[in-house]
Amino acid sequence: MGMIKKIVCGMGVLIFITGYMAMASPAEKSDNAYIIGHGDVLRIFTWKEPDLSVEAATVRLDGKITFPLVNDVQAAGLSTMMLKKVLEDRLAGYVESPIVTVILVHPVSQRYYVLGEVQRIGEYPIEKNLTVMQAFAVAGGFTEWAAKDEIRLIRRVDGKDQIYRINYKGFLKGKNLEGNVRIQADDTIIVP
Repeated sequence: MGMIKKIVCGMGVLIFITGYMAMASPAEKSDNAYIIGHGDVLRIFTWKEPDLSVEAATVRLDGKITFPLVNDVQAAGLSTMMLKKVLEDRLAGYVESPIVTVILVHPVSQRYYVLGEVQRIGEYPIEKNLTVMQAFAVAGGFTEWAAKDEIRLIRRVDGKDQIYRINYKGFLKGKNLEGNVRIQADDTIIVP
């Protein structure tokens, strides 16, 4: 009987987590696209047109990349899908029905910071849809003196700093799940 109870409880937790993740609005899901910035390195392929492909296009400080036939193209501020569309539109004057693939090879423009009682304080690139809990892992975890129930995430929104309280201890107990937000560019996590 005890084993069946554990299985049912485990399935209940799994269903809860699945439902919680599915509740994310479509706007939140679409906002997770990486926005290209200066210093990012892109690999761009044009199908059936090897001369119109670039292995490593670095986004310059002015936010542009240089691409065969179309010269300078604004890349900073766009997602890879948006840049794909721009390149296909620009190449359409030279190639019939161009199909372009843009791959983010080395993201360096979007960064976040972890300070305080973690193993590796520092500046880290946002390489994927990273959450606060994952950021702790990237920083090597907590030191023994970390106040895990008093963590702060500072995020600039519309020119003003917003402070989010994160209770890691509560999160481990299944509480405060909403505190596991996605990391955004220039977020600062402080572990006292």
